[in-house]
Amino acid sequence: MWSLYIDGASNMKGNGARIILEGPDNVTLEKSPKLNFKASNNQAKYEALIIGFKLATEVRAKMLRCYTDS
Repeated sequence: MWSLYIDGASNMKGNGARIILEGPDNVTLEKSPKLNFKASNNQAKYEALIIGFKLATEVRAKMLRCYTDS
């Protein structure tokens, strides 16, 4: 089973997301993209979730458990 940890943030300096995808055999993929559009904190978290789903699709994860603070 794969685990997806996401968070997003928005402040005066910009918007960003944090994605960590952990899989079998100690595989860990991390991304911290800057979002190039104005967003609220919740919108940044949703964008992180979408990016995380795309990443999980790329590695062909069959089962995915998602973790977020929202």
